[in-house]
Amino acid sequence: MGGWDSLLPETLGALPALLLIVASFFTSALTAAFGVGGGLAMLALLGLFIPVAALIPVHGAVQLGSNTGRAWHQRAHIRFSIATPFIIGSLIGAAVGAYFVVQLPDAVLKLLLGLFVIVVTWAKVLGVARLSHAGLAAGSAVIALATMFVGATGPLLSAFFAQIIPDDRRALVATHAAGMTVQHALKVVAFALAGFAFWRWLPFVAVMVGSGYLGTIYGSRLLETMPEEMFRRWFRIGLTLLALDLVRRGIMGLA
Repeated sequence: MGGWDSLLPETLGALPALLLIVASFFTSALTAAFGVGGGLAMLALLGLFIPVAALIPVHGAVQLGSNTGRAWHQRAHIRFSIATPFIIGSLIGAAVGAYFVVQLPDAVLKLLLGLFVIVVTWAKVLGVARLSHAGLAAGSAVIALATMFVGATGPLLSAFFAQIIPDDRRALVATHAAGMTVQHALKVVAFALAGFAFWRWLPFVAVMVGSGYLGTIYGSRLLETMPEEMFRRWFRIGLTLLALDLVRRGIMGLA
């Protein structure tokens, strides 16, 4: 175990690291099969073992690798007509967010985001499916801007894409992976520029990403065999549970 220990940051023991690597397989499989849940589950698990100061940047790096792997594995199903304007909008939103820092209470942001995800998940938003490339880029810029202030925007992006892609579960999951790859890449760049020492975590993150890719392969097989109606039902249930948890945390933060 000595050699393995030497590859880990001083703050992370060998057993917790092993547990997180195994968990990476299952959380990646969850997202690959159902489109939601894996990222927030991994954030919660990392929070049990990793110092608070390293939690968000390390989670961002792990999710960057996980989403990149999922986007690559499911690349045949990516809707580039949606992904391309989304990427452009995300870059604009992140650039704007870097210059305009809005100090809103974290609890308020979580509460608003949770409520908005519930509405978008269960209500048909008129006109979303017919958004022009400019409209899609504008919406993506708003989501990227929100990412600068609250980290849990994955469910919002899932709900947004579900409105645009209402009839193809494979395209929804793959396009969401491409979008989240960009979101997490921007986050990692921001933390790197701020001076976070990613190099100390690279061996651990690399193994986490490798385990996650194996989970992506397994979850993608489940996605292929799952009926569209079943996927949509569990997708909505998963999004709603995540949104309700955001609402709960927002209310507790305001109390």
